[in-house]
Amino acid sequence: MSLTAVGGALLFLSIGFAGTWLARRYALARRLLDEPGERRSHNVATPRGGGIAIVVAVLVAVAIGWSALGGGLALAAFATGFALVAAIGWVDDHRPLSPALRLLVHVLASALFAAAVHAGSGAPATVAIAFLAPLVLTNVWNFMDGIDGLAASQALIVGGLLALGLGGPWPLVALALAAACAGFLPFNLPTARIFMGDVGSGAIGYAIGALCAIATGQGGTAAAWLLLPLAPFLVDAGLTLARRVLRRERWWTAHTQHAYQACARRHGHRAVTLGYALATLAGAAVALIMKEHVTTFIASSLFTWYMSAAILWGWLQYSRGAGTDAAAPSWKENE
Repeated sequence: MSLTAVGGALLFLSIGFAGTWLARRYALARRLLDEPGERRSHNVATPRGGGIAIVVAVLVAVAIGWSALGGGLALAAFATGFALVAAIGWVDDHRPLSPALRLLVHVLASALFAAAVHAGSGAPATVAIAFLAPLVLTNVWNFMDGIDGLAASQALIVGGLLALGLGGPWPLVALALAAACAGFLPFNLPTARIFMGDVGSGAIGYAIGALCAIATGQGGTAAAWLLLPLAPFLVDAGLTLARRVLRRERWWTAHTQHAYQACARRHGHRAVTLGYALATLAGAAVALIMKEHVTTFIASSLFTWYMSAAILWGWLQYSRGAGTDAAAPSWKENE
């Protein structure tokens, strides 16, 4: 890692840490607190909105990248869409908004980025990914931000992996995301002193989705390996959502039916966050080692990885009594 990268990482780490400290003071002063409840995974009132520090760090990285390396339509669209997702999340953290309104903003932000990729002569598949990846991951990170340290630690790992493989100004954006999450984590690891809120979870998911789309445009088929470190979140969020839809439940409302929540009820936040981090690190390691292999090998590896994750999801859900919110025992918050 160059001295420039080290300096950038320290800058964004500092923004994440100091910004989270300030956000916590603001949240306490404004009484922006997540209260405990049967559909929540904490047992003490906790400030929210700390993810604004991560948002600021990423926008600073965009500004630096624009001035140092030259901007472009895709970077401008990314910054605009990222800010839109963060803004609707920030408002929602202060005054709950309807799911439909939030989804509409997510769609608009993703469409804006996809249009910029299309204008830059992106291949049709890349344009489709540029729309779907930010939209899907915005909501996946929101769904999975349910226990201490989980969403930020996953973003740190995936952001770090993306920083290693992108060109142009994008490695700086990915580095900012990872380093700012590292600065946020001391306040969010068990027992959390602040949550990232919708401002953080949505913006992180959007950024990772957009960066994955850029990786697809720059790296072609090899970018499919990025699906490996994303597997823990995609499988848990996707299968849990599908099950709730099939049961005709109000899938857009808060619940405690994810596999990570079922596991946390038995083993505590710390163990589950660590377990998910190890799984994601394993996926990242395989992605780095095998990224040059041919398409058929990529497809077979992804199939095996995701099938294994799906089987594990089912085992966690049905062997540990995660079927309904009502059956949830008390949370082991401090472990």
